[in-house]
Amino acid sequence: MPLFSKKPDTSKQSTALRQQKQKMEKHEKIFREGVATLRDIIAPSALNITPRFVELSGEFVVTLFTFTYPRFLQSTWLAPIINMDVELDISMFMYPLDSGTILKNLKKKVAQVQASIAMAQEKGQVRDPMLETAYQDIEELRDRLIQGTEKFFKLGIYFTIHGKDKKELDDAVARIEGVLESKLIYVKPAIYQMEQGFVSTLPIGHDVLQVNTNMNTSPISTTFPFVSSDLTSNTGILYGINRHNNSLIIFDRFSMENANSVIFAKSGAGKSYTVKLEILRSMMFGIDVIAIDPENEYRYLAQATGGTFLRISISSEHRINPFDLPPLRDDDNPEDVLRETITHITGLIGIMADGLSAEEKSIVDQAVWETYALKDITPQSRSFNIEAPTLEDFYNILKDMDGGKDLALRIQQFVTGTYAGVFNRATNIDLNSQLVVFNLRDMEEQLRPMAMYVVLQFIWKRIRANMKKRILVIDEAWVLMQHEESAQFLFGIAKRARKYYLGVTTITQDITDFLTSRYGKPIVTNSSIQILLRQSPAAIDLIADTFYLTEGEKYLLLESDVGEGLFFAGLKHVAIKIVASYAEDQIITSDPRQVLEIEAARKEMAQDDMDSSNMGTGVIDTSTSEVPVE
Repeated sequence: MPLFSKKPDTSKQSTALRQQKQKMEKHEKIFREGVATLRDIIAPSALNITPRFVELSGEFVVTLFTFTYPRFLQSTWLAPIINMDVELDISMFMYPLDSGTILKNLKKKVAQVQASIAMAQEKGQVRDPMLETAYQDIEELRDRLIQGTEKFFKLGIYFTIHGKDKKELDDAVARIEGVLESKLIYVKPAIYQMEQGFVSTLPIGHDVLQVNTNMNTSPISTTFPFVSSDLTSNTGILYGINRHNNSLIIFDRFSMENANSVIFAKSGAGKSYTVKLEILRSMMFGIDVIAIDPENEYRYLAQATGGTFLRISISSEHRINPFDLPPLRDDDNPEDVLRETITHITGLIGIMADGLSAEEKSIVDQAVWETYALKDITPQSRSFNIEAPTLEDFYNILKDMDGGKDLALRIQQFVTGTYAGVFNRATNIDLNSQLVVFNLRDMEEQLRPMAMYVVLQFIWKRIRANMKKRILVIDEAWVLMQHEESAQFLFGIAKRARKYYLGVTTITQDITDFLTSRYGKPIVTNSSIQILLRQSPAAIDLIADTFYLTEGEKYLLLESDVGEGLFFAGLKHVAIKIVASYAEDQIITSDPRQVLEIEAARKEMAQDDMDSSNMGTGVIDTSTSEVPVE
């Protein structure tokens, strides 16, 4: 008997499976809603998109896009925006384009421009500089694209600015627009595309806004955002603040291949202020400083630090004998030291006599040798611890020599004439203080080059006799560069200073006279540190050629405020702002208004001390005495 079985109900089974699947999906959805993802964590609590801004978790956000650029872009044009104290996001998108397609388009463009120029010429119209410039630019770009030195891209730059309220946001937008427009770079807000602009500046690499400008490699390279370098080390003194990133510029000049420095600036730009600040901070590390001060700017610094202030003038009691010989070191050859000193004296006589011919140099050289021989100082001498001759001894020998009478007449004013005694007496000064200042303000104008030369000779003799860590400051060095002999002597010191643990600081405001001298640029190249403060338009081109400045750096030096400029140390250079504390400023300031206020305060304090002293002794002084400033 056949066996029959009932078929299963498949429709009921599929319905049950479908219900079970729906139930599982419902539970999985509930589970997922309770799990926090990375998107949930970084997503804002609320987002309100309007045509003109985006309200984001209580903040207001606006996106700007760049739509036009100038013909030339400076390499630092984006730095002021990045370093601005504004919360913002910047995104840049670069899309490479096929050079072949670009060359075809440029070929068509050249033909159009040529046709426009030809039609204008046929009509007798005045030439159009814009068309001619466009033609030259296109041809130059075609050449570079074919040579492979340039590529072509589409560039999009977007700025998303954040503000706590609408006023703060509008102020930030205005500041950014103002900085960019000053460089002929124009931006617009992404009106009705704020969502796309906001997404385009998120760190996800999506260019939703798609506002791009065609640009080749050279101008695109100027958009590199990080243009400042740091000059901060673990040792040294604080020179100032990096204007690009507000970092501290701490540097040890003695850590370089040489410790020399040069400072170039126009009058009133803060060069003496900068040097005095460096002196004050260097002294804290036990460094000795010797300064040649032609304008009485280092007096308060010397007084405040317990230094020695020496006034060199016709009426001063301080004297330096240029015929002095340096103390001999153990490794010195007396004959070499004597020959070097005679060479320096010959240079001084050349300055006094307003130049020497080759024959006259030979006569002076012979007369100097005989002058030293008069005091039993010869190449065979083993020691120089005897009385040195004077300029008068030299003069007496020179006038009796063949061919020397005319020379003797030319230097007579320094021996028996108006300036007798200035360089014709025994030395009565020493360099025992940590800071020694030679003040030449009261020296006659025509005697200043000679006085600076003699002072430098005297300093150099002491430096080579006793090696220690020192800084030699030569203010208004252009005075020395006016004469061949003194310029050569200054260059010799700068070149040999490293061997004696000496750093030479050369300061000048007459940059043209300094750099056009045959020894000017060698002194700069023998200086590891160069500080350029505000410059005049007349000298900026010479400065730019000497230091290989960019157009942006030239503009920075022309527009810098007092105490601002460029700081070069080896291969690095940064924009610097010199800063000092209140106490330091009171000691080193050169501002006439501040100096008068400080002097008045000191006189008032001195008068108060005198009054209190008189009251204590029962004596009342009714005289009007003035407290001396020296």
